[in-house]
Amino acid sequence: MFTKTLLRTANPAFKARLGLRCYAQLPLRVPVQIPNGIEYEQPTGLFINNKFVRAKQGKTFEVISPATEETITHVYEAREDDVEDAITAADEAFKSGVWSQADPLVRANALNKLAGYIEEHKDIVASIETLDNGKAINSARGDVQLVINYLRSCAGWCDKVDGRVINTGNTHFSYTVKQPLGVCGQIIPWNFPLLMWAWKIGPALATGNTVVLKTAESTPLSALYVSQFVPKSGIPPGVVNIVSGFGKIVGEALTNHPKIKKVAFTGSTATGRHIYQNAGQNLKKVTLELGGKSPNIVFADADIKQAVQNVILGIYYNSGEVCCAGSRVYVEESAHEEFLHEIKAAAEALKVGDPFDESTFQGAQTSQMQLSKILKYVEIGKEEGATLVTGGERVGTKGYFISPTVFGDVKEDMRIVKEEIFGPVVTVSKFKSVDELIELANDSEYGLAAGIHTTNINKAIEVANRVNAGTVWVNTFNDFHHSVPFGGFNASGIGREMGSEALENYTQTKAVRVKLALEGGA
Repeated sequence: MFTKTLLRTANPAFKARLGLRCYAQLPLRVPVQIPNGIEYEQPTGLFINNKFVRAKQGKTFEVISPATEETITHVYEAREDDVEDAITAADEAFKSGVWSQADPLVRANALNKLAGYIEEHKDIVASIETLDNGKAINSARGDVQLVINYLRSCAGWCDKVDGRVINTGNTHFSYTVKQPLGVCGQIIPWNFPLLMWAWKIGPALATGNTVVLKTAESTPLSALYVSQFVPKSGIPPGVVNIVSGFGKIVGEALTNHPKIKKVAFTGSTATGRHIYQNAGQNLKKVTLELGGKSPNIVFADADIKQAVQNVILGIYYNSGEVCCAGSRVYVEESAHEEFLHEIKAAAEALKVGDPFDESTFQGAQTSQMQLSKILKYVEIGKEEGATLVTGGERVGTKGYFISPTVFGDVKEDMRIVKEEIFGPVVTVSKFKSVDELIELANDSEYGLAAGIHTTNINKAIEVANRVNAGTVWVNTFNDFHHSVPFGGFNASGIGREMGSEALENYTQTKAVRVKLALEGGA
């Protein structure tokens, strides 16, 4: 809680920025000024039943700018009793049928309006993402556009969630109906805060469910900001509920609660396993989008300079904090030296720094913890005997910045090759044949994505068919589209985001079989 002691000790500029001069507790909205000059009102409360409310215990936690290490604001911290309120609101809304039984056109119109409000405020929303997450502003703008596109795509699916008529002869009329599950618990990560918010609530709402969504504790601001558009869009109270808080409290409450019928989680594989075990106690439907250690493959016949740019995008985009990042690069032996020379030059040419600078490609890592983890892996790589080709150092003394890093001379059993670093660190290896390449690429517990760079389409298709990955990009990387499903094999998860496949995660099939009274018979 914001106590009188905190108010006495906080510096005047900070108190003024939060509007706390006369408050014994945090207001439900505080003024925030973004470094690019944008000023806006940031919601700080929990979003329950279409209203921002204070946490019952009055607890708050601070949100820090990764670029400056300064406090942006505080937001209210949900505890178990707040989660209970949110689930109750979602359960009552679902049972009332106000959303689950509404005409699909009603849901479609609401989702389209929600996308429209975000589009109207896209400059503010993108700036909030950059402020809160540390990503480059151009990356944040791309995220927001994907959010808008995906919500509109989900709106288009609302009247297409159909069952089927089954031919079982003339004695019975048999058909299936797709029905929503109920209250869905959703837990999103900090690397793409708003995009993951859209990937979760979009298909859930399109299919008639209600949701309680937990934001990542380090990046709650954008989800809270866009939540104010939910009631304006015509989405009834209780359908969308957003709770900021910590995994050990809010996450546990969501995954264990008997009224939660579905859990969707994006994050680490270790946490995903824990959630899967928890959800299994009550036989909940679960989708998990987890970690990755994706191979990015470059054949000698590729346009090497273009392939290098694709690899750069594959590993340094979003500061390397991408679950499907192409962090293992395999280059055909005859092109290896040329590629290594080109990627070193390209990595060193990237601008790292102020995420609000339009020319910045790589912004800050999202937290001190993540920065420290990445730097630790750099040391591990050097200790294991890999060659540090470039990078591996903290940039500046303020903010969580690290230079784009390339390791060469790696062995496949090295930790930097096997383990997910989740940062701007890539390893470069060589291969001689397609068979050797497939063995190397598939030698991982993960299977989220892969990249293939070649001018030979037959070779591209062969490798795409043989590599164990949920998404394979050819002559591109990190190239998402709202109609293309995304998800992983093996330890990279269960289920798919986006596309028609995402709707399956949020529906159940009911079969109806009617015995017919035939003319002349019983």
